[in-house]
Amino acid sequence: MTEGTTTTAAEGSDTLTRLEQEGEIAADYLEGLLDIADLDGDIDMDVEADRAAVSILSESARDLQKLVGRDGEVLEALQELTRLAVHRETGDRSRLMLDIAGFRAKKREVLAALGAKAADEVKSSGEPVKLEPMTPFERKVVHDAVAAAGLRSASEGEEPQRFVVVLPA
Repeated sequence: MTEGTTTTAAEGSDTLTRLEQEGEIAADYLEGLLDIADLDGDIDMDVEADRAAVSILSESARDLQKLVGRDGEVLEALQELTRLAVHRETGDRSRLMLDIAGFRAKKREVLAALGAKAADEVKSSGEPVKLEPMTPFERKVVHDAVAAAGLRSASEGEEPQRFVVVLPA
């Protein structure tokens, strides 16, 4: 093994350890929040796509809907608060993703289908397609789906009205 390979492996291990630490800090923070709100939920931690991913699950997803809110607004706010809690402990900015009651997982499936459909439309018409304004998470999922379909996309506009444009090849 060469020195470059050893360094890369060590960096990967350091990154994984750091992301696992972020997940643990986030889980502790969220457990406290669930206790305060008197809600039951199990916390699952993982590392996905170079991000810590934390999910709150419950047999009664209805209880957790309060933490998701309308169109995920409360979920977005809780994610930001959780990222701040991680930042306070580590001193580093976190890109942690939070999912509650499978909301983001379901949303990811719908958005991936939307991106694929828009890509098909652009392929057949040859004209760009502008989508509705989306959150950064939503735009990322659509960009990935468009790239998987072999096309390009770009984000345009200013927050909170930033949207994806799917472009011809």
